[in-house]
Amino acid sequence: MQKLFKKHNLELEDHELKKFEKFLEIFKEKNSQINLSAIREDEAIIEKHFVDSILLNIFLDFEPAYENQKVKVADLGTGWGFPMLPLAIVNPDVEFTGIDSVGKKLKAIEDFAQQLELKNVSTINGRAEELGQKVDHREQYDYIVSRAMAFLPTLLEFCIPFLKVGGIFVAYKLNDKEELKSAKKALSRLGAKILKVKNYTIWDQERTFIIIEKVSSTHKKYPRTTGVPLQKPLV
Repeated sequence: MQKLFKKHNLELEDHELKKFEKFLEIFKEKNSQINLSAIREDEAIIEKHFVDSILLNIFLDFEPAYENQKVKVADLGTGWGFPMLPLAIVNPDVEFTGIDSVGKKLKAIEDFAQQLELKNVSTINGRAEELGQKVDHREQYDYIVSRAMAFLPTLLEFCIPFLKVGGIFVAYKLNDKEELKSAKKALSRLGAKILKVKNYTIWDQERTFIIIEKVSSTHKKYPRTTGVPLQKPLV
């Protein structure tokens, strides 16, 4: 396993490698029961799920806005826990919250976190359009991450309302320049701007991190009601 991380210039501590070895074991076991992923070979799981999730650490440090402040990261549409769980393993001092509308996925994540002894992981069952309007979540997070969840303009409307002003959103996407161009209107409406785009390759697949900063407070009309961001994206 270590050689697959090193292949992508990721140096892990022994205790982190042990957690990933345990994660591989319990993920495969759960996958045989409830079909979490079509990816079933060890090397593919390690690279396409584990490595892909934590490569972000090469390009971004999860740093607090103020000294001695806990960093809060939400993984929107976390699914079966990627990228949140791998990121939680290698960033133990950061608080991660997985948000998803499917309860059985969150139950699996909670089981994984318990078995991996991850104390920095919690979950919330709900839709982005609803939670993004609630005071407990709106503009409460330092970072938002989301992996392969939706068309970028839609994804921005889901995610940006959760961010504090000055916070960072990272979209894990396939490398698609046209999709990137389509986000211009949504960025303007939601009070955000692209900081940088970092391309990388996993198993010959061209992927990218789109790193976005929230520069002003999002108008209260966003996110729009359930289903509208999907049906009528801001393009």
